[in-house]
Amino acid sequence: MNSALTSCEHPDPLRGEGVLIFHDAGQGRKKEGQCESPSSSDLAYGILDIPPWYLCIFLGIQHFLTALGGLVAVPLILAKDLCLQHDPLTQSYLISTIFFVSGICTLLQVFLGVRLPILQGGTFAFLAPSLAMLSLPAWKCPEWTLNASQVNTSSPEFTEEWQKRIRELQGVVMAASCFQMLVGFSGLIGYLMRFIGPLTIAPTISLVALPLFNPAGNDAGAHWGIAALTIFLITLFSQYLRNTAVPVPMYGRQKGCRISKFRLFQVFPVLLAICISWFLCFVLTVTDTLPSAPTAYGYLARTDTKSHVLSQAPWFRFPYPGQWGLPTISLAGVFGIIAGVISSMVESVGDYYACARLVGAPPPPKHAINRGIGIEGLGCLLAGAWGTGNGTTSYSENVGALGITGVGSRMVIVAAGCVLLLMGMFGKVGAAFATIPTPVIGGMFLVMFGIISAVGISNLQYVDMNSSRNLFVFGFSIFCGLAIPNWVNKNPEKLQTGNSPSSGLGPLQGQCPRGPSSPGILVTFISTPGILQLDQVIQVLLTTGMFVGGFLGFLLDNTIPGSLEERGLLAWNQIQESSETTKVLEIYGFPCGIGTQSYASSWTRCLPFWPRLEGGRKEGVEMSRLTLCSQDPSGERPKGVPETGM
Repeated sequence: MNSALTSCEHPDPLRGEGVLIFHDAGQGRKKEGQCESPSSSDLAYGILDIPPWYLCIFLGIQHFLTALGGLVAVPLILAKDLCLQHDPLTQSYLISTIFFVSGICTLLQVFLGVRLPILQGGTFAFLAPSLAMLSLPAWKCPEWTLNASQVNTSSPEFTEEWQKRIRELQGVVMAASCFQMLVGFSGLIGYLMRFIGPLTIAPTISLVALPLFNPAGNDAGAHWGIAALTIFLITLFSQYLRNTAVPVPMYGRQKGCRISKFRLFQVFPVLLAICISWFLCFVLTVTDTLPSAPTAYGYLARTDTKSHVLSQAPWFRFPYPGQWGLPTISLAGVFGIIAGVISSMVESVGDYYACARLVGAPPPPKHAINRGIGIEGLGCLLAGAWGTGNGTTSYSENVGALGITGVGSRMVIVAAGCVLLLMGMFGKVGAAFATIPTPVIGGMFLVMFGIISAVGISNLQYVDMNSSRNLFVFGFSIFCGLAIPNWVNKNPEKLQTGNSPSSGLGPLQGQCPRGPSSPGILVTFISTPGILQLDQVIQVLLTTGMFVGGFLGFLLDNTIPGSLEERGLLAWNQIQESSETTKVLEIYGFPCGIGTQSYASSWTRCLPFWPRLEGGRKEGVEMSRLTLCSQDPSGERPKGVPETGM
């Protein structure tokens, strides 16, 4: 069966009779028997399209605002255990550093990694092991650092207190990142993908967002009125007014100044909603309508709650590697961060598939997944070197933004990466965006995370959901992905290996009699100390819902008997194998044809992360391996023809 599709030229979005016309990302006609991405007909810009430069800038700022809550939250959460809770200026330095490194990692991922429009940023998967390490007696903050009246932020003693802690985090993150690079560039993650189908991907993607209902609800609950307004505006712009064209002034070299109609609401629903809600909060703050008491309900909706950060942040500051000193390392921290790395990799693979579906791209091939995970490991190495106190990973919030805006262009994420770089260098600008009120961020998260959950569940369209087997696998996996982390978070002491001192069991003594005439032997029972590193690894993995649900889905789907059609693997393989090879290479290959058209050699084909033709090519005709599982008109598989497996 010839898998080649006729290439289709991209129409110019600026061409038309006074109207900015958007095209679909599903180029070409839908091939018979091939499932089309559900979002391809709704895209304003596909992954290979390049919007005008001014649109790229505004769309990049929109992605920056979408990721802002998570980017700012990571260093602020670490601040207390780094002894920085009374040093907002250093906190702003950490925020600027994570902006800068996230920009570098985003550009690396788009150009050399998986090459999908995914933003990179700080990861919450590293927070649990980081906080666990900093809670050890050796790293607990001295009492005087907890008292604002005793803290002199410019003193060498205080500077050394927080810098030695962040240097320790730098070292363990850099060491753990080497494990992630090994898993990615060695091809191990790509090898495991052959056993992964829709029943594994669906709970993994859904559980990226479902466990976040608590922080999203808490942020929105800071002021439900403001959060509801943000949700209403995003819904209004992205769903009800998406096809409404607004007259806007345009300038072209040929036609000069003119008025054209532009689908403003479809392209900028998040940016418009945030700006309107933000401005309303500013008005309510200036008029003192919102309460000024920090403990009062609605206080976090004020725009002046973080004004001290804006006033103290420098205008220009260039982050550099080793700015806090030479990193140190401890074995306990490395094992804990490795557990976070495993969880981060599971989440990223789910994000890759979700992003590909939302932007109308073919599912990522193995070499792209290998490269993406390897580049994320390199990003964690850079984050450790720069001293963010954290690593980097794919941002699920921005994957959800792709589904709302319908803009899947890779160049938009390049613009977002450049915006992050600039925000990391211009401290005042970055600090200004950090003043976005909490309920505005919470309202945006409720919409974004809902989109991601739905994208995960949509993978079940390839599976026979009338099968009790599949209902059991998916239902059990996703429910355990919610229940087990919830229990572990509430009962962390139950997972300690051995009998730790906190369990209250000390040395026990007793006599073991040998016989009626023999004296007893004094036996001392000593409680076994727990293995701290193992405790951290187990706790991090079991508190990560996407890992629990994805692992159970993977295990059950590959062990419970079921046909390929029932498991959805036939349709899944059809999408992966029947996609046009040239289009896959164009999306997931290196820029400028590197590795396929230039700088290609026989030895590079052995590299598991190097772009290569899938399915084979012969005399310019691409043959799909789906012919191996074709059926005759009677529905029987021809004799001697093996079935295709994952």
